[in-house]
Amino acid sequence: MATLRNGASSFFARHRFWLIATAIVVAVILLAAFNSMRGDVLPVRSAHILRGSIRSVISTNGKIEPLNNFEAHSPVPTTVKRVLVKEGDHVKRGQLLLQLDDDEARTSAARALAQLKGAQADIHAVEHGGTQEEVLTTDAQLVKARADRDNAKRNLDALQRLQKNNAASVGEVREADAQYRTAEANVQLLEQKLKGRYSKPEVEKVQSQESEAQAAYNAAQDVLNKSNVRAPFDGVVYSVPVRAGNFVTSGDLLVQMADLSTVRVRAYVDEPDVGRLAPNQKVEVTWDAIPGRKWKGTLSTTPASVKLYGTRNVGEITTQLNNSDYKLLPNINVTVVVVTAEHNNVLIAPREAVRIDDSQSYVYRVAGNEIRRQPVQTSIFNLTQVEISKGLSENESVALSAVNNKPLREGQPVKVVQ
Repeated sequence: MATLRNGASSFFARHRFWLIATAIVVAVILLAAFNSMRGDVLPVRSAHILRGSIRSVISTNGKIEPLNNFEAHSPVPTTVKRVLVKEGDHVKRGQLLLQLDDDEARTSAARALAQLKGAQADIHAVEHGGTQEEVLTTDAQLVKARADRDNAKRNLDALQRLQKNNAASVGEVREADAQYRTAEANVQLLEQKLKGRYSKPEVEKVQSQESEAQAAYNAAQDVLNKSNVRAPFDGVVYSVPVRAGNFVTSGDLLVQMADLSTVRVRAYVDEPDVGRLAPNQKVEVTWDAIPGRKWKGTLSTTPASVKLYGTRNVGEITTQLNNSDYKLLPNINVTVVVVTAEHNNVLIAPREAVRIDDSQSYVYRVAGNEIRRQPVQTSIFNLTQVEISKGLSENESVALSAVNNKPLREGQPVKVVQ
């Protein structure tokens, strides 16, 4: 017996560490099982239902455009003679901005004017029966022809009276009548020469030449006018891509200016958000180059269609902004926020507190040391907040999530941690 006791003591002495470790593991397992049976106390983050303002917005990128813009392009290949402005200059209506070498344009305009005057002279001649010399000659001939006709008529009448008294022969009367008819035909020919000397094809040809000459003169005059670029309205010069002495080809950009006191913002909204847009919604515009500055306007146009823009299906929107200090520049990229809805003095919860199950929204309300599932009705929302329209009261506490990421369930014992 003594030997048996001594052996047992020796065994425990040799395996003491492993026996103690095993006992601890068993105790932990039993404790975990016990806690599982009674329910874990989850540490959770929570938030209070507060009263305040909430906005639902759509955020996108936009670009600034001049509302009233002017671009001058070279009408013909030529050389830039003078540049009288620089980028950023404020100019007045009618102010000379830039000059091109217009020597050839002046020569073309003079040549076209000469052709036009010649064509106009031809038109006048057609309308009045010939040139002035021809008309004067015909008028003189017509006066003489009418006198000859009148004399022939008097001679015929006299012979016809004598014939009745047998004092003139039939042959004399017949000859007098032939002379009268010849004189009358000569008068009619000259009168027709004054009124309708030219045939219809001849008239049309002269009219066509006059039209061509007028078009050539207008084109030459247009080139001459565009060679001296003037401001069509008060504004700001924002682009001058050429310098004096540069050679430019037809269509090359010479100068850009705009009235920047009011600018347009053009932006694109992704298709899923297009249905939330409506005319006159508030718009806020910011520019990274001027932190803290915010320009406000209203939605001027809403999408009439959805189109492919790069890889996105988008709708186009625009708004106009007051830019009386000229800070917003053409072609800059800005951030555009459209306020689609805004409610004041309403109950607001963090968006992560609201869950959806079978189309029913609910939250886990903190009731003492446990959480209870509470159905709620919501209204507008944004990325971080949601409006609670029914189901909760101000200052009630709702669970957000467990600190250890375990799922929340009805009746779960919890401990609120910050």
